[in-house]
Amino acid sequence: MRKIISFSLALVLLWGCAPSRKSKKILTVWHWMTDRQEAFEELAKKYEAITGVRIRFELYSPPGAYSQKIRASAQGRTLPDIFGILGEKRDFASFIKAGHILDLTPYMEENNSSWKNSFFKEALRVNIFGKDNPFGVKPGIYGVPIDVMNIQVIYNKSLLKKAGLGPQPPQTWKQFIDYALTVRNKLGVQGFASGWSEVWLIYCFLTDYAFNIMGEDKFFATLKGEIPYTDEDWLRVLSLFKELRDKGIVTSGIITMQNKEAERLFSNEKAVFSFNGSWCVNVYKGMNPQLDYGVCLPPLFSSKYPMRIWGGAGSSFMVNAGSPKREEAVKFLRWLTQKEQQAFLARKTNNLPSNKECIGAIPEVLSEFADDMESTTHPNIWPAQEFPKVVETLTKGVQYIITGEKTPQEVAQEVQKVKEEEIRRNK
Repeated sequence: MRKIISFSLALVLLWGCAPSRKSKKILTVWHWMTDRQEAFEELAKKYEAITGVRIRFELYSPPGAYSQKIRASAQGRTLPDIFGILGEKRDFASFIKAGHILDLTPYMEENNSSWKNSFFKEALRVNIFGKDNPFGVKPGIYGVPIDVMNIQVIYNKSLLKKAGLGPQPPQTWKQFIDYALTVRNKLGVQGFASGWSEVWLIYCFLTDYAFNIMGEDKFFATLKGEIPYTDEDWLRVLSLFKELRDKGIVTSGIITMQNKEAERLFSNEKAVFSFNGSWCVNVYKGMNPQLDYGVCLPPLFSSKYPMRIWGGAGSSFMVNAGSPKREEAVKFLRWLTQKEQQAFLARKTNNLPSNKECIGAIPEVLSEFADDMESTTHPNIWPAQEFPKVVETLTKGVQYIITGEKTPQEVAQEVQKVKEEEIRRNK
């Protein structure tokens, strides 16, 4: 009997010493990225095998539903250990000021800033609040970028070769027009496709050329109300759209075309040029794996100023400042953004990595996007923001120019009128 009791006691002691599945650390991550769930789960298994910490990636889609869930959880103080924010910088700031997001500056800058310096500076930029920021947020780094993006001109190499133009893209606006006309005349293929029913893409293309034609200082002076939209440089920017129309460069129906439709048109080799973001690599792979294409900056109209393109962090994760597991959360995000994991994500999802050290280990076409990250800018970091009503009038005006309903001069006058009204209304 004594032996049985001793044996039972030994089992109890053994069970007490054995690691409990319930006691295992679990970190919960909320996100909206449907194209990355499978890759995230593979990385989670690898991290658990290394550290014993289980990572639970919970996907909530579409993005609108995700945003609602995050806001509701913030109000109820039930946010997960790690999450992302979809919205403008002011939304980001409101979460920080409410105490929901951990300041990562000390972690980023320890060990001679090795973590911080591994990122493209453009990737970190949208997660940084600088001194005297307009939101009243304590200066610091509040997010970890897991990928980056930029928006450029995409060109079909095969079509250019067939038209006798060689595989290289046009370098100037004149070449861009000439190449598009040559392909159309020789091959019967349309010139330029983009989803310009989505007016943000028009604003992106327009501001790229505004930077190139008038330079940053004059562009920002316009946003501040110091330069009118009737200025000759703005008329020159708007006239580019008239030229695209007059010479038949844009695809028919471009202003009613969703970007997904434009992607399908380009992937089926029905247009030689497109204007799209780095996410298109994954899209084109699904639509036409054999598509032979390249990436270039929008061709220069002026040699006086450089071309600036929209880009920066694509998706970022934040650490819940109220989580009791925030230190473990930071450790996981540090691991997730190391070279090996970043290269895996890039190969698996065809998104640009935020870690600049793994560029040599990603697909060639992604490298072409990555090569131009230093040329990126983004409205969220501009020193001035345009009134939404002005942006709407400007982009709608471009659509009217493309349909031939209005001239660049008429659009410029309408935009300036709205600008002056908004300035008076917001004084």
